[in-house]
Amino acid sequence: MKTIGLLGGMSWESTESYFRALNTGIKASLGGLHSARVVMVSVDFAEIEVLQRQGDWEAMASILAREARRIEAAGADMLLIATNTMHKVAPEVADAIDIPLLHIADATGERLVADGMRRIGLLGTRFTMEQDFYKARLTERFGIEVLVPEEEQRQRVHRVIYEELCQGRIEPRSKTEYLEIIESLRERGAEAVILGCTEIALLVNQTDTQVPLYDTTAIHAGSAVAMALEP
Repeated sequence: MKTIGLLGGMSWESTESYFRALNTGIKASLGGLHSARVVMVSVDFAEIEVLQRQGDWEAMASILAREARRIEAAGADMLLIATNTMHKVAPEVADAIDIPLLHIADATGERLVADGMRRIGLLGTRFTMEQDFYKARLTERFGIEVLVPEEEQRQRVHRVIYEELCQGRIEPRSKTEYLEIIESLRERGAEAVILGCTEIALLVNQTDTQVPLYDTTAIHAGSAVAMALEP
């Protein structure tokens, strides 16, 4: 079994979901007492969030690249950045290490294509919904059209992520708002919706809606499990 490198802490709530998904995936494949071989570094998200608000992506790239090198030095065979938003600096992180970086948008795009999805909605932080580092990758590499919520809806989605989900708060009112936004994306033609922030699956899941949902945490972790078990 290969060792999975996990760069987490952004936030730790979603990193916990990653760790569980990796171990669940290995156990499902190998049975018995098997668990995932994982090397993890968890950063202090408060420091990252300040840099996000300041727009200092260069500083964030430097931090994540440094931590990725630590993970590689500890023996990881691959790297996961356990957050959608910070894949904005994935190229800089990948350039800093010699092990493969499994990109979350690629794992998600492959699943969407396999399922025949061509027009999807995207929920995430404002950075993920409004900038091109994620949307353009899905379009250019996989031919997928990406719809995002309207401006006021994007503000609500972003606020709930940082003020509630990243702080371990699950609010029924916010769940209702998210489901309304998901339905509005369906009405605009989305065949499915990507939960493009690793915390969103803490709030809504497939049992809550008939709109197909793609949980990027589960998809990303599943891709890592498959690579870890490759001969």
